Amino acid sequence: MKIVVCVKQVPITTGTNKIDPNTLRIVREGVDAELDPADEYGIEAALQLIEAQGGEITLVSMGPDRAIEAIRRGLAMGADKAIHISDPALSGSDALTTARILAAAIKRVNPDLVICATESSDAYTGIVPAGIAQLLDIPQLTFAKKLTVENGKATIQRQIEGGYQTVEASLPALVTVTGSINEPRYPALKGIMQAKKKPVETLTAADLGFATSEVGSAGAKERVLGWNPAPQRQAGVLIKDDGNAAVAIADYLQKLKVI
Repeated sequence: MKIVVCVKQVPITTGTNKIDPNTLRIVREGVDAELDPADEYGIEAALQLIEAQGGEITLVSMGPDRAIEAIRRGLAMGADKAIHISDPALSGSDALTTARILAAAIKRVNPDLVICATESSDAYTGIVPAGIAQLLDIPQLTFAKKLTVENGKATIQRQIEGGYQTVEASLPALVTVTGSINEPRYPALKGIMQAKKKPVETLTAADLGFATSEVGSAGAKERVLGWNPAPQRQAGVLIKDDGNAAVAIADYLQKLKVI
């Protein structure tokens, strides 16, 4: 079985994204970055399938040269090889262009299964996986908390409020996974050393058949028009219980028109 896992390097997720006020893009230069933790669940899901059934895992990532650091971590976890699409012309690409680029790279692998996170942990558009599935003309199974593959079908438990649905699709298919699906393994020293020798194919937009005018800011159909920081959280109201706390709470809630 051939599995592709889409991965992305994102600004370190324990911090707050910085926005360039001129470009309205997330600042990626000069900030600490990591393999998107959401992608590690997808890699782990792929590893468990390959360990049970055999096959090969290819990571596919679009990002600047430094994204190779995130790719190497995924390879250290156990993936076999990677495709890294790195091209300055791709800077400023919108979600649709990103999906088109990734889909074109995935076609080169001709996988049985594509695994993605439900969304990236930086831009949070959540529409790239659906775009890839559409462009590849394959079914998409979303929000998987459990994934099995047998008899030419992928079956998932689809996480929903209050429970889950069991959904299946014939292969090839694309599956998005949630953080409930597994506990990603930590790369061992042996894996880290092996990752340095695993093959990584580097491609440009032109290698995938795209003109410069079709990608990046030039080809973007979606534009960010503005950005506003989240409002500062207001300090709470402290009510001490001197015997009248219940009345004070009720008066406060009534003032807020909650009751």
